[in-house]
Amino acid sequence: MIRVQRLRITEGDRQLVDLSFSIEHSLALVGQSGSGKSLTLKALLGMLPGNLRSELEIEAPFDLIRGETLSFVPQNPFTALSPMTKIRKQWFASQKRARELFDLLGLEWSLFDCYPPQLSGGQLQRIIFAIALSSDPKLILLDEPTTALDPKLREEMARILVELQERFAFGMLFVTHDINLAAKICREMLVIREGKAVESGPSASVLRHPKSDYTRRLVEASFANREFRT
Repeated sequence: MIRVQRLRITEGDRQLVDLSFSIEHSLALVGQSGSGKSLTLKALLGMLPGNLRSELEIEAPFDLIRGETLSFVPQNPFTALSPMTKIRKQWFASQKRARELFDLLGLEWSLFDCYPPQLSGGQLQRIIFAIALSSDPKLILLDEPTTALDPKLREEMARILVELQERFAFGMLFVTHDINLAAKICREMLVIREGKAVESGPSASVLRHPKSDYTRRLVEASFANREFRT
């Protein structure tokens, strides 16, 4: 289990995020745009902009090292890789490992010699997952990785994520504004607003019996296939 005992992000005297949470299996961090979701990921990755300050206390059974124990899947698969470089030149694990993961994810091996713009959104997202898995990470952070996909591909990626986690047993922090999708992927859920926790618990329980009006509106917006904004 990974315990983020305290995460506090400030900009000058203004507090942007103040959270604590645990990741035992899979945790969805849910909230509208501007709620502090992406800032939380950037703080865990050590990628906060210079004008922000963070206080981070983590208890984990391993060191969080990006590219080794920690992997990151960004929001937009179309901007995640260099468009002018073939996939094989952006792959840093062995070719044997690439073949294993391509087979697992249902990717044709010929795609390894393609440029990213030659791939569909679904193919490219699978390759991003393969790259994230190539180091056998213990924790994967995902920043709304299905936002750029159409609804059918979004459902497919959700299924793939669940299957990958069952196979490789990595911990997962999944950031999204789509509370319905989050419940399909993650066992636990933390709903945040303006950088603070609103409610948390098993995903199915939060989805079916939201305690706060804010969470209820997120649920309604999710089932209406639109993002809730205040």
